Amino acid sequence: MTRSARLPSLPSLPSLPSLVVAAALVAGCHSDDTFFPPPGDRLALGTWGGDNAGVIATDSVTHVHIGCTFGDVPGRIALDANGHFSVSGSYMLRAYPIPVGPTVPAQFNGQVVRGVLTLAIAVNDTVQKKQVLLGPATLVYGKQPQMGPCPICRVPRRVH
Repeated sequence: MTRSARLPSLPSLPSLPSLVVAAALVAGCHSDDTFFPPPGDRLALGTWGGDNAGVIATDSVTHVHIGCTFGDVPGRIALDANGHFSVSGSYMLRAYPIPVGPTVPAQFNGQVVRGVLTLAIAVNDTVQKKQVLLGPATLVYGKQPQMGPCPICRVPRRVH
């Protein structure tokens, strides 16, 4: 007596049109290496990096480097409905290799579009009695700053 061999049934494969649609959805969700910050009315927490520029946004301070200078804005930066901002903070113009002089008043202006921040800073150099313009710098959310000869952008430790 012979027994006939039974093959297990295979699940049905998706149709070619279904595969094309699925591939397009996956490609549309992740088209490049840029990932976008969560939507909101404030600058997204985390690191924003660019060439010779960096921003680190925390709940308590937004720390900015452009070249061998740095500045701070207290708290998180509020964005308008179009992603624009203009906020006051302080800036250290002579920061490398060691900080020299006082911090001076500065106006931080910019816009966030998707995962890209464009930033310009107007520094009121009260020591030299002139205005210093920095930027515009282009920074990408989640990218590490490329600071060139200057130290890597880090949030300074606060002394209480």
